[in-house]
Amino acid sequence: MTARLDPDAIPEMILFLEQERAKGVRFLRLDPDLARAWVEGAGALDGGRFISAVAVPARVASSGAGVSAKRQALETLRAKALACAKCPHLARTRTQVVFGVGNPEAELMFIGEAPGADEDRQGEPFVGRAGQLLTKVILAMGMTREEVYIGNVLKCRPDVETPSGNRKPTPAEMATCLPWLREQIGIIAPRVLVALGDTAVKGLCSEISTGITRLRGKWLDFDGIPLMPTFHPAYLLRNPSPIIKRQWWEDMLAVLEKLQRPITEKQRGYFRSIATPHGES
Repeated sequence: MTARLDPDAIPEMILFLEQERAKGVRFLRLDPDLARAWVEGAGALDGGRFISAVAVPARVASSGAGVSAKRQALETLRAKALACAKCPHLARTRTQVVFGVGNPEAELMFIGEAPGADEDRQGEPFVGRAGQLLTKVILAMGMTREEVYIGNVLKCRPDVETPSGNRKPTPAEMATCLPWLREQIGIIAPRVLVALGDTAVKGLCSEISTGITRLRGKWLDFDGIPLMPTFHPAYLLRNPSPIIKRQWWEDMLAVLEKLQRPITEKQRGYFRSIATPHGES
């Protein structure tokens, strides 16, 4: 039976596509599972289901170069991850798998713990308030969000009793999902990893018991790649202390140094005066 598209959904679809085009997006990927359900299933596909079926925008370089081997490998891995149901309770409640987004050739990769409600709805990691703060920090580092790669240890939103709530992923859930992230990291081969928050650190390095307050700023190793543990941006939103901001920024300066990126005096001075008594350096 052929599916039909609800005419009332067309304006919403057009608006969504125009917004993506305004961002510079030239191509969109369709979630294969939802596309198959659309073609094979009966009934209408409304605008909300259409937008859910559209995955992370696939931005193409202005040079028109072909798809890189790394991008192809990530696409193949992503297709497999979308069908994952190793955690049945998460597969039942998720809107979509939040695989990851960014540059397959990235030197720097940020890793969080798990998608929240916004990420589950949009299919992209770090798109809520914490994501907006992370984007600002990336820009302050002299990069763009499209230049780095962003992912999570857990690819599905942890199931919760209330739609607006969030919970931390369990160690078992993260251990089950970690192989997907290991493959991502293996394909991208970033020079530096940044673990955002205590849960992300323990998801990557289960043997570590030290809390993030004592651990942050100290280099770790993940499969031979330097790993910087630091605060989750949501922690800074809850605790906007100048001292905490400066500590987080010092971690980012250490990342820039590890990448051998130039650092301006302005960058070195961010939050220093307000985080130090009487403006002392």
